[in-house]
Amino acid sequence: MKLLLALVLVLAPLPAFAHKVIASVYPAGAAIEGEIGFSNGDMAANQRVTVTDPEGRPLGEVVTDAAGAFSFTPAEPIAHVFHANLGAGHVAEVTMPAEAVAALLGKASPATPPGAGAIPLTTAALAGGAAPLSRDEVAAMLRDELRPLRQEIAAYKEKNDLQTILGGLGWIAGLFGLGFYLAARRRMAG
Repeated sequence: MKLLLALVLVLAPLPAFAHKVIASVYPAGAAIEGEIGFSNGDMAANQRVTVTDPEGRPLGEVVTDAAGAFSFTPAEPIAHVFHANLGAGHVAEVTMPAEAVAALLGKASPATPPGAGAIPLTTAALAGGAAPLSRDEVAAMLRDELRPLRQEIAAYKEKNDLQTILGGLGWIAGLFGLGFYLAARRRMAG
């Protein structure tokens, strides 16, 4: 019986301490910006990203910077698929739909409220300093400021997902079950 218990403990599956690939793309003015990283918070620096249409026709190629970010300027209002092979079985693939690309290129006319071209109230404008910032300038500033937060949130989500929590509860229940089984065997033997 002790041999069987030792064999079960040796052959029991252990939790894998792997990390998942996290990739996202979003509109940025007339370009598509994106970022690629891992759920542990590491970013995929200096990685080649190929850009294709959904059928696999090449549209271009970019390289991520030190923060795992990249920028691509589309030329056609079609879906763009971004693909990066990060090695060791890690592959990032994310798609920006055709509607979003068409909007970037001005091929679609999203409903824009009147006067949405500039945001007149800025700290500098209120103080009598510089001219108001345009919508694109504000969007670029927000993207730059929010990038680290998006990375941290994605890493946190991957760390504490439901599967991990349920797996931990399963281990606890299994250990209690094993303890009760061994206690019952001792009582029956003694």
